[in-house]
Amino acid sequence: MKKNRRKARELAVQGIYQRQLTGDSVETIEAQLREHEEFEKIDGDHFSAILNGAIKDVTNLESKLQPCLDRPIQDLSPVERAVLLVATYEFVHHVEIPYRVVINEAIELAKCFGGTDGYKYVNGVLDKLAASERAVEVGAAKGS
Repeated sequence: MKKNRRKARELAVQGIYQRQLTGDSVETIEAQLREHEEFEKIDGDHFSAILNGAIKDVTNLESKLQPCLDRPIQDLSPVERAVLLVATYEFVHHVEIPYRVVINEAIELAKCFGGTDGYKYVNGVLDKLAASERAVEVGAAKGS
């Protein structure tokens, strides 16, 4: 399941990236990504939830992210922005996924798709976001 979810996140990042660059509808993007050669091997439900949820709730997710950023969200690279939206969506809507898993997955996505040191920025932003969105969980982890 872990590998299946990672690939689902990868495709969701690609879809959010596509949305930023083309403005295509979420339905069009999802249909195109479902044609990916490895789609049957991924967690399709998780992919769909992330892609649709992050695109439809982008304003709320960006408002949660902005206080953790050192610049306006519009100034982020499209890749970093897409990765951060996926992670923020999971922080907010998938509390069953441990915050450390969300951060680690986002770092791996940023390494895969982003610039040389983009993953460091993503890590720093998500550490701050975790402290506000998952305060109890972060506090419990620090206490152990």
